[in-house]
Amino acid sequence: MLTRTDLETAAAFVHARMPPTPQHSYPLLNAATGAQTFVKHENHTPTGAFKVRGALTFMDWLTRTHPDIPGICTATRGNHGQGQAWAATGAGLTAKVYVPRGNSVEKNAAMHAFGAELIEFGDDFDTARLEAIRVAEAEGLFLVPPYHLELVRGVATYAYELFYAQPDLDTVYVPIGCGSGICGTIMARDAMGLDTKVVGVVSDQAQAAKLSVDAGRLIETNSASTFADGMAVRMPVQEAVDVYSKGAERIITVTDDEVADAIRLYFSSTHNVAEGAGAAPLAGLMQEREAMAGRKVGVILCGGNIDTGWFKAVLDGHTPSV
Repeated sequence: MLTRTDLETAAAFVHARMPPTPQHSYPLLNAATGAQTFVKHENHTPTGAFKVRGALTFMDWLTRTHPDIPGICTATRGNHGQGQAWAATGAGLTAKVYVPRGNSVEKNAAMHAFGAELIEFGDDFDTARLEAIRVAEAEGLFLVPPYHLELVRGVATYAYELFYAQPDLDTVYVPIGCGSGICGTIMARDAMGLDTKVVGVVSDQAQAAKLSVDAGRLIETNSASTFADGMAVRMPVQEAVDVYSKGAERIITVTDDEVADAIRLYFSSTHNVAEGAGAAPLAGLMQEREAMAGRKVGVILCGGNIDTGWFKAVLDGHTPSV
């Protein structure tokens, strides 16, 4: 777990390398949700997603504790890989990044631009992750897992910023992929001694996190076929489940149609671009808007890295298929 001092130290480190992101409340969005809704704009980071925060703190820890490591190896659907590539190359390390075949074209291009050596492998994130594990061991690279306390320490700084600015939030909605975002939010809330309820949001096509919490043990699904690729995870991470199974108020599912509706709502009411996972918390709030009516609520817009073709299709009223 993290202490308030941990959060303050991590925030100072992150803020020396990127500015804090804003949290805004928009009249049109409030009218749609029926709540006083604060959007945490992680789509405004240097990589367009929250993952860069954890990459910064992780790479600082790695270079201090493993000074002889020549580079890193990791797997991603895009946002984690962008952050890791930027932080690793900035630290003078190589960055080998595995993605599944058919991954986001524009996220792939961004990872290349940030300095990643990009390799396509397998048909989904979890298959690519197993190959990254194998290659890291074979080539003497440091495997960056999808969940690690040093990643969470950096990621938690967005929740620290949000809770510092709005300490009286009733509820905050957070998407769940491998779990660093929701765990960072829970740890920040607890370290700051707040009563805010944390609601996890998963795709109904990628329910491993919810199924695992409901069953009290890890549940792996056969597929994770959702255009909200940041949540497209079949194999939950035990360390993360241990945190959000206890710290989350509940975990809810949203459909791809609901996510597409939320992307359209973000754009029409705030003119911000949200990727699928970034819009999922708003989709969750809209699903529960009757219960949240009149309350003060936060939604984590965790990233805005959606491919142009998908975004165009969504704005035209369609739901992308995968």
